[in-house]
Amino acid sequence: GNEIRQFAKAMMERMNITRVENGEKDGRSTEEEKAKDEYIVVFSRSTTRLILNEAELIMALSQEFQMRVVTVSLEEQSFPSIVQLISGASMLVSMHGAQLVTSLFLPRGAVVVELFPYAVNPEQYTPYKTLASLPGMDLQYVSWRNTMEENTITHPDRPWDQGGIAHLEKDEQERIFASKDVPRHLCCHNPEWFFRIYQDTLVDIPSFLEVLKDGLKTRPSLKKAKPASTVHPGRVREAQCQTSVQATNEAKLTVSWQIP
Repeated sequence: GNEIRQFAKAMMERMNITRVENGEKDGRSTEEEKAKDEYIVVFSRSTTRLILNEAELIMALSQEFQMRVVTVSLEEQSFPSIVQLISGASMLVSMHGAQLVTSLFLPRGAVVVELFPYAVNPEQYTPYKTLASLPGMDLQYVSWRNTMEENTITHPDRPWDQGGIAHLEKDEQERIFASKDVPRHLCCHNPEWFFRIYQDTLVDIPSFLEVLKDGLKTRPSLKKAKPASTVHPGRVREAQCQTSVQATNEAKLTVSWQIP
């Protein structure tokens, strides 16, 4: 986590972005004044994996946390401008997707909220949960999952890499339509996974706020993390020892293992 934060800092320097801490820009320091500067960032998508009631979600977040909410879009904004906003946000909300890698630019103590479409189990897709949970990142992670089939729109006639399944046999299409949970699968061309992850979602606001408030009950302490001094190597697999006698007074021992 500390190394990732160093990387994020170097990236921001390259993009001429300065992180402005809450309340810093005009000398304010009280908690009340800092709170006035806090805001939430919502990632908006314009083509796939849409949040169908995005405006309602933004309103609910603003009312619940008494913060302003800003949207960012990779389709409409430059990457540096998005990083600038995220680097000062208290919370980042987004559908599951590669754009969530920008959470590494969030300030310490911020919250990552990842939304999952219907039939997609958050426990099986955890790269951003893992990133937020690394020692030294000091981020909090919350996931919400759509459990209501009526709140989803599928796109079976799209190209296969955008969730289309029209190219599959009829029996397989029917099985995927009937499935309520994408089974575990290998990356990255599983048609059922594509079908479900590219759904558009109507976020159920009451369940979303309930999950969010429940997840925020235990805020992590923000003790200054020490740089990691321990290395955790990969598991040693298929270790082998070989001995050979070189001479009457010399022997050789060779230890080998599979590349981690």
